[in-house]
Parts: sequence; structure tokens; C-alpha cells
Amino acid sequence: MLSVLASLEPLDGEGIVAAAHEGLRALRSKKTLRTFRVEAPGQLKPEQIARIRSSLNASQAVFASYLGVSKAAVIAWEYGQRKPSGAARKLLSIAKKNPQILVEI
Repeated sequence: MLSVLASLEPLDGEGIVAAAHEGLRALRSKKTLRTFRVEAPGQLKPEQIARIRSSLNASQAVFASYLGVSKAAVIAWEYGQRKPSGAARKLLSIAKKNPQILVEI
């Protein structure tokens, strides 16, 4: 540890002020929940989910595997018995724009 510290250049007053300004710029540009709002994707209709799956020419089992969910979940979504939530909804909203992304992951 001492060798790492010894290799650092000593900071003068201007260097300290410059480092402080750089740190403030980084803090101000950082996205946090106080400064940045992440909108949750809207719910997809059962037909939209089926259309995404169909565009991939995938069975419900294969589509479920792409999403990392059970086949039963996909069936329930497509029949309107359940709605996807959380990460599945986000992934479906991405797949709606670019279905092939599920295959590439």
C-alpha cells in the first residue's frame, strides 16, 4: 500500500480545488432517484404479448425460456389471467420494440 501512495503526485492547493470541482461535477451529473425519474413500462395487453411471441415464431415454452419465466406464466399473460410485473414487464417492453433481442441475449 505504501508504494501506491508513494507513487501519487502530491496535490497543491490548486490541485485540491480542481479535484473538488471534478467531484462536484460528477455528483451533479449522476442520476439518482432524487434527480431522475424512471417511468415503469405500461402493461401490455394479452394480444400484444402473443404478437411478440408470434413475431419470434416461438412456442410458449420457448418464449418463456427467452424471458426466464415459466410456460404457465406466459399462458396466463396471453389469456389475460395474470399480468407481467417487474423485470418481465420491462423485458417485454424492450422486446416489443425489438423482439429479436430476446434471442440474442
